[in-house]
Amino acid sequence: MKKNIHPDYDYVVFRDGSCGKTFRIRSTCKPTDTIVWEDGKTYPLMNLDVSSASHPAYTDEQRKVSNEGRVARFKQRFGNRGLKKD
Repeated sequence: MKKNIHPDYDYVVFRDGSCGKTFRIRSTCKPTDTIVWEDGKTYPLMNLDVSSASHPAYTDEQRKVSNEGRVARFKQRFGNRGLKKD
């Protein structure tokens, strides 16, 4: 195997910004922030917007979406184009 062609593969802490859950896994990403983990060691920190801890597909929670705004926006864009008057 060739030397120096593979990226570094080390522990990184990922933090979900929406729920605050953190988890430590191995990764090749190189974040600039650091955090002290539960074992007392310092690890690179990667902030996430969504993870399995907060995504509705994994948590079985659905967001409530207001359809009123969507209907009003649709009527504003398309008006009564498709309606036939007899």
